[in-house]
Amino acid sequence: MEQTTSMRTHMCGRINTNDIGSEVRVCGWVDRRREHGEHLVFIDLRDHTGVVQCVVDQNHDLRSEYVVQMIGLVRQRPEDTANPELATGEVEIEVRLVEVLATAEPPPFPLDERTEVDETIRLRHRYVDLRKARMQRNLRVRAQVNSAIRRGMETQGFVEVETPMLVASTPEGARDFVVPSRKEPGSFYALPQSPQLFKQLCMVGGVDRYYQVARCLRDEDLRADRQFEFMQLDAEASFVGQDDIFRFISFAIAEATEAVTGVRPTEFPRISWLDAMERYGSDKPDVRFGMELVELTDAFADTQARVFRAPCVKGICMPGGAATLSRKEIDSLVEACQRWGAKGLAWMKVAQRDGLAVLDAGVAKFLSAAESAAVISALGANVGDMVFLVADEHQLVRHVLGLLRLELGRPAVNEGGLHYLWVVDFPLFEGFGADGLPLAAHHPFTMPHPHDLELLGASGEALLGVRSQAYDLVLNGWELGSGSVRIHRQDIQNKVFACLGIPPDEAQRKFGFLLDALSYGAPPHAGFAFGIDRLVAILAGETNIREVIAFPKTQSGADPLTNAPSLIDKAHLRELGLRPQT
Repeated sequence: MEQTTSMRTHMCGRINTNDIGSEVRVCGWVDRRREHGEHLVFIDLRDHTGVVQCVVDQNHDLRSEYVVQMIGLVRQRPEDTANPELATGEVEIEVRLVEVLATAEPPPFPLDERTEVDETIRLRHRYVDLRKARMQRNLRVRAQVNSAIRRGMETQGFVEVETPMLVASTPEGARDFVVPSRKEPGSFYALPQSPQLFKQLCMVGGVDRYYQVARCLRDEDLRADRQFEFMQLDAEASFVGQDDIFRFISFAIAEATEAVTGVRPTEFPRISWLDAMERYGSDKPDVRFGMELVELTDAFADTQARVFRAPCVKGICMPGGAATLSRKEIDSLVEACQRWGAKGLAWMKVAQRDGLAVLDAGVAKFLSAAESAAVISALGANVGDMVFLVADEHQLVRHVLGLLRLELGRPAVNEGGLHYLWVVDFPLFEGFGADGLPLAAHHPFTMPHPHDLELLGASGEALLGVRSQAYDLVLNGWELGSGSVRIHRQDIQNKVFACLGIPPDEAQRKFGFLLDALSYGAPPHAGFAFGIDRLVAILAGETNIREVIAFPKTQSGADPLTNAPSLIDKAHLRELGLRPQT
């Protein structure tokens, strides 16, 4: 819809040959000024839709980023001056009236996309940075995604329910941001890490299908795909199983993807957590490319090569790597694997000898002919390829080769298409703590796999074999979100608490309001939440979620725009019952 107002009849980037001969009013920022002879000036006027060339009298003092209104006649550009790279490149406005609506200081950095600008400077002047075409596009992609998500959830009968921002602190895996209570000195609210417990209460309350585009806050270290505060689609439904949640969420994701790209994804394949770890070395596998991890332990069962005498040996094959990787690059990969925890990295080129593919260079001289043939066969390697092997403990081998695989073959974020993937059957417990007790892989309200319920009475390593009805949605190697079928039965909940070493009094103290609610008749329910920032970043072709957030924090957690976090005066601290720092 054309955004006509009393001040403008057209958007700058929407004027075209259909408007030739029409008088238009346009408003925007001076993007560029070019002198043309003694009397005329070309002004590129910009708004969020693009730029249009305006021809004005030289008497007007129009400088970069001045805000102006121009009234004039649309005309055809001379053929030799047309710009096919612009949507408005065939026309220009012959301006008869100019009004400067606001002057501007010279911008702190160029607004063209070709100039690299320090991120701190960009964020300090974010109101200027947002004028860039890239940022305008990203924010509108985000708006499209939010709108499509809401449409997709409501189409399926979900009801949007807002949950509180001031809550009690509960253990959810990350540090809480806390807010002091003025009314109760010494007491604190916590800002929600997620609406997890409240959405389960909605199920007990009979809401049946809940969703929320929710703001969540976690005090954890920041990186390219993480911020202190983030947005997620949060959803929960009653009388459902895992497959129902997959259907609900896949539909909403497909709506959002189609809204941005024009193409609706139809495939949301599944892979078990164990299969993902064995084949890709990651529980968030990027399946846009091959180079899968291959088990080679049996091939070295009787090896004389000391380096391969280990509980686990796995390898990957890089097609064409023998010709494309330099020795310096190989040495760098070896160093990287050592940083990731491996003792080293075995590498070998696949060469041709007497008409046969053989392993050459690297540690190949320590292998028997049978071992070399087994490696080539298992990896499906061809002449000219490069193979990489790691031998160590099973978990470490998967971790290191998974990272190496990404280092060698991962496409750019905007290449290779969009590949959604459900990862299922996560372990219920991820290991043991220093106290010898198992650690919950998700939260303690995740329903175990029905076939593994009897293992809840086991001890030691047997407990780590218990699978959960937890699941993740992955897109191009990014974890979009997680969910699970919830425990709604008191007997199963008590067994899980017992496994975790949580006595009844502690459980009541930490989760009492949820446990009390479940005792009043809880329906079977399940849910999911995915990060909107991450989805938008991938759909926009960005590698950092800060590029799709209007006012993000830096990687150190600072806000250069408002100078947050900042000190509070002593009087305010005393009012909150807090002691000023000395």
